[in-house]
Amino acid sequence: MMGAGATLAGLGGLGYLVYRNAGGWIRRIAADNAMPVEAPLYFPNPKKWPDKGLFAAWLGHSTVLIKADGFTMITDPVLGEKAGIDLYLFTVGIKRMVAPPVTANDLPPIDLILSSHAHMDHLDTRSLRTLESKRTQIVMASQTSDLIRAGRYGQVAELGWGQTFQSGPAKVKAFEVNHWGARMRTDTHRGYNGYTIEVNGRRILFAGDTAITDTFRPLKDQRGYDLAIMPIGAYNPWIRYHCNPEQAYAMANHAGAEFLLPVHHQTFRLSNEPPHEPIERFLTAANSHRDRVVWTTIGQEFRLS
Repeated sequence: MMGAGATLAGLGGLGYLVYRNAGGWIRRIAADNAMPVEAPLYFPNPKKWPDKGLFAAWLGHSTVLIKADGFTMITDPVLGEKAGIDLYLFTVGIKRMVAPPVTANDLPPIDLILSSHAHMDHLDTRSLRTLESKRTQIVMASQTSDLIRAGRYGQVAELGWGQTFQSGPAKVKAFEVNHWGARMRTDTHRGYNGYTIEVNGRRILFAGDTAITDTFRPLKDQRGYDLAIMPIGAYNPWIRYHCNPEQAYAMANHAGAEFLLPVHHQTFRLSNEPPHEPIERFLTAANSHRDRVVWTTIGQEFRLS
């Protein structure tokens, strides 16, 4: 039986700091639950995406649906109203500010799930149950597959930094980020990853969750990346664990990314900055290159022929 402190330690991925401030987070969760969930402004229709080209839709927080030449992937799927302790029939935890723009039934068949780490706002077991299929493979950080029903997927691969996995036409490689992986306060053995993905020459970078780090520089080569999915929120006061928008922009440039997909904002109240501050600062950092920022609002789609 988990105590209140240990339970809250996993909510929002704030670990030990949340444990030390459990009373404040209980009040935060109660306030969130009293607030209505806003409807999204955009509703993507991924089932109509063709099998040629690169497509992506932001479904909120760090959840991005991607289709690259007919191969469909989803990152850190959180598709419900809340993220937190999964009690099977319902979830106890933080509530979304904006509803998901799609349901699991709206999604096309998923070939590959990318799970960056075990924090509850990234590894949502309730959402993952809705995606269970023998046609679906999952790439996860090391020591995290025990959190899911692994036998209900086609294959589950745990990767450490530098390790690779081939899923159909997609080559996935894990790289080091500046974060941590414990789901609760004490399971510090769990890993945490960013990923690079290549499908038929199309290259995508999914940073997962990270604070500022130099580990994006070695990712750069002559080809660069078509898309970089970068976290830009939850930095105040958690700057030691989450990069700010300017740092996210710089790290994407270090990796040689062409188009930038900012995530990890406008979805959950994980920190003290106003909900729209991260994207405003990210656009300011991009300055005259704002056309590289391919979305600013949950539900928007990106297409690259």
